[in-house]
Amino acid sequence: MKVSVIGGGGRVGSNTLFALQCSGIIKELVAIDVAAPDLASGEALDLRHGAALAGAQKIWAGDYSAAANSDVVVITAGLRRKPDESRLELINRNVSMFRTILKEARAGGAFSPNTVLVVVSNPVDILTYIAVEEAGLPAQQVIGTGTMLDTTRFRSLLAEHFHVAAPDVQALILGEHGDSMVPILSTASINGTPMKSFPGYEEGGVRAIFEMTKKAGAEVIRMKGGAGWAIALATRAVVEAILLDTDRVLPVSSLQDGLWGLKNLCISVPTRVRRSGVVERIPIHISAEEQQEIVTSAEVLSKTLADVQSAC
Repeated sequence: MKVSVIGGGGRVGSNTLFALQCSGIIKELVAIDVAAPDLASGEALDLRHGAALAGAQKIWAGDYSAAANSDVVVITAGLRRKPDESRLELINRNVSMFRTILKEARAGGAFSPNTVLVVVSNPVDILTYIAVEEAGLPAQQVIGTGTMLDTTRFRSLLAEHFHVAAPDVQALILGEHGDSMVPILSTASINGTPMKSFPGYEEGGVRAIFEMTKKAGAEVIRMKGGAGWAIALATRAVVEAILLDTDRVLPVSSLQDGLWGLKNLCISVPTRVRRSGVVERIPIHISAEEQQEIVTSAEVLSKTLADVQSAC
């Protein structure tokens, strides 16, 4: 199995390469970063130095042609906000760069017919939609990490609050990977026990943890310059679901086909993922209020997409 990471010289890309190396299921890892080829080569070399402790893997760096015949291509490349730059201006710059990556990667043969493309770069929902339109792959083979990271952060913070093991916490965040994200508390549980009946539950406290989750990315940026490790682990979970053909249900972003009335945009809903990519969106039972919040989140995202398209 082969996985290529475009943006492999950056923080998120290099962290993702390391997480994938540690998974032990990937035979070939390729670091690609046309903007910083020496960094990509250095990351690949550093990873190879640990190969004796990780597994029998081929790890190397190259240009877009090196991604040929990849089972999964991951795109992590992205730009940071400039001083006094608006959110929309940053989005437009990232969209422009992302389109260039797709065009050059496609021309270089990076996307094979059976490749599943995983978009990590932000704004992930917007870029996932653009990838559906421009990567030349079937829509079901394009997946954005969406609210995987938000969900992971939320579960981890809830575990600290309830003093339980993080893997035992089941609580989703759906919708946009952004300010309009929606916590799904109606189905939240701790090892099968409804969270609302778990000792120590108090709705105000849980809502406060959700607000911490929404601000977590900005806090990490303030403290260390940018996120890397948690999104790398979230990305690894998506890649493993694809490569292992596991039928995992994940909160990832994909082109919607009608669930909860969502269409013509990419947004996170519970999604069954297999080797072929997106298999189906799962209509889980959530509260009417949560469903409406997801619809509102989609409206916010649709407006941003329209603004981006009008700027092109």
